[in-house]
Amino acid sequence: MTRRISSGPGRLLVGVYAVFTLAAGSRAGVQIATVFSDAPVAYLLSALAGVVYLVATVALLREHRRVALAAAAFELTGVLAVGTASLLDRSAFPDATVWSGYGSGYGFVPLVLPVLGLLWLRRSDEPEG
Repeated sequence: MTRRISSGPGRLLVGVYAVFTLAAGSRAGVQIATVFSDAPVAYLLSALAGVVYLVATVALLREHRRVALAAAAFELTGVLAVGTASLLDRSAFPDATVWSGYGSGYGFVPLVLPVLGLLWLRRSDEPEG
């Protein structure tokens, strides 16, 4: 039998994902509603990040290992791609996204979170013993 992914350290992971769902989603919602024309790509990427965090939160809570794995992998790909793009061409992102600068505006948690998520999913897939 494998470990439950939402138990132990997984609870903390779920909590951080839930906080980031609210943070990214709220930020993007306000930006899209008030200043969308200033940096539409950045704001839509932040909204996408919020959706990915929500999917990861729900997947972890409901023990949907494959969905959680896909969300964390997508998130890591996104933060690496957007982080690199935002450093190579600063004009492409006139306003920061959650993933800009590898999540520097959020203390690099957006970069570390999917790595921790993937490691936890791998570890929790091992048999208990």
